Amino acid sequence: MAIRLSDSDDLAANAEINITPFIDVMLVLLIIFMVAAPLSTVDVTVELPVATAKPAPRPAEPVFVTLHADLSLSVGDRSLTLAELPSELEIATGMKRDTRLYISADRSVPYGEVMAVMNRMRGTGYLKIGLVGLEETTEGATP
Repeated sequence: MAIRLSDSDDLAANAEINITPFIDVMLVLLIIFMVAAPLSTVDVTVELPVATAKPAPRPAEPVFVTLHADLSLSVGDRSLTLAELPSELEIATGMKRDTRLYISADRSVPYGEVMAVMNRMRGTGYLKIGLVGLEETTEGATP
């Protein structure tokens, strides 16, 4: 702050930025957000009903379609090609299109190849398709 000693004295231009009001505004905004943030989360208590239905029974003899690392295909223990897959599935399921089929593929098989097998199965009329994977026994490790 400059003080005039007389009317004829000119004050020098003050080129400094006073950031005190800026800091005050920022602190007020910080406090507002700190108070408002917990209020924006809403806790709704919902009592969900307990399911009493029994789980669906597992099939006695599931049909596994396996895609190996070398892109060979097999249904059960029988090796086949992608063109032979529909007829082999009809034999394995007894022409029952509502049978659940399981696909297991090697980790190194490209995703596109797995999708090609699934598309062939869906094109044949088998819509219940499950994917088989390994369950982790410990954190980050597979058996």
